[in-house]
Amino acid sequence: MSTPLEHDALPLDGIRVIEFSHMVMGPTCGLVLADLGAEVIKVEPPGQGDRTRALTSSGTGFFAAFSRNKKSVQLDTEDPGDHAALLRLIDSADVVIENFRPGGLEAKGLGYAALSARNPRLVYCSLKGFLPGPYENRTALDEVVQMMSGLAYMTGPPGRPLRAGAPVNDMMGGMFGAIAILAALRQRERTGRGEHLQSGLFENAAFLVSTHMLQQAITGRAPEPMPAGRRAWGVYDVFEAADGAQIFIGVVTERQWQIFLNALDAAELSDPAYATNTLRAAARPVLIPLVAGLVKQHPVAALEALCEKAGLPFARINTPGDLFDDPHLQAGGMVPLTLPDGRQTVVPALPVQFGDRRLGLRLDLPRPGEHTREVLDALPPAEPARD
Repeated sequence: MSTPLEHDALPLDGIRVIEFSHMVMGPTCGLVLADLGAEVIKVEPPGQGDRTRALTSSGTGFFAAFSRNKKSVQLDTEDPGDHAALLRLIDSADVVIENFRPGGLEAKGLGYAALSARNPRLVYCSLKGFLPGPYENRTALDEVVQMMSGLAYMTGPPGRPLRAGAPVNDMMGGMFGAIAILAALRQRERTGRGEHLQSGLFENAAFLVSTHMLQQAITGRAPEPMPAGRRAWGVYDVFEAADGAQIFIGVVTERQWQIFLNALDAAELSDPAYATNTLRAAARPVLIPLVAGLVKQHPVAALEALCEKAGLPFARINTPGDLFDDPHLQAGGMVPLTLPDGRQTVVPALPVQFGDRRLGLRLDLPRPGEHTREVLDALPPAEPARD
């Protein structure tokens, strides 16, 4: 389990964030800020709260994954009294984040222009499908932008585009939003004013494939999908062990190749045809079946020990559920959580470390509206209306 930092030592202690969000992109942005110590107040509609709480199937874990260290306040943006309370709450904030459809909050008087007129120091981050341009009013999903950007093309076998197995753009788009917020808060120290920020899902996907774009620009040839087997390295593959388990092994330098040869004690790999990485990459159709046959002579645990001792890149092929028992994550990379039904579990912490400390848990998953009275009662009283 991770050991929480002391509250007064957290980097964003004293920063108040109001989160209007659902699903993944906005909640990820809020999670990063919350784990770093900000007071993140999630605004949810009355009743059952954020509809992400009720998602099933592949969305079942969304709310639990992105809602730790946050407070929940329930307010009805259509109710005049709640709307007035919400404005007072935002007046007390440093940051607003939102990931609703373009113009949705503006129509409720909660856009950047209206809120910054009341609170000029406000940093307002909109997490959108597309940044300004011809597509900005389109509806986007992680899958949509993976298809548009070529990421799905590069992930699936030739002719079978396939989205990545996690909401990578939603989560990275939220992370870029958090990065922009941190920069805007730093800028505010100099200018005294906040700013309207935007983070785009499609632009994030394009950023992810930038290496493939430049590969084409440099070589003049379009890159092939990763499963097509074209690799810059001779041995960079998933192999089957003697006990049926799968393991990835990468051999990416000449020194590693010599270590690999010695570790497997395989004289057949000493052929001059495999002497350099360039030769090995060209010989993959012959080399990889040969290596696969040698690897299959060993159980996966022996292969892991062999690779670790030799300093070779390797990884057993795991499922997400295997991470609950991963000894490395258990040594400090997990945050404890109480699920809505009361069961205890763990989830990976943010992948950063401050000195010898990891960011931990301050607030468990909030119940819908759990902190409404606490937060609203602490606000300064509303100013009386002027004649």
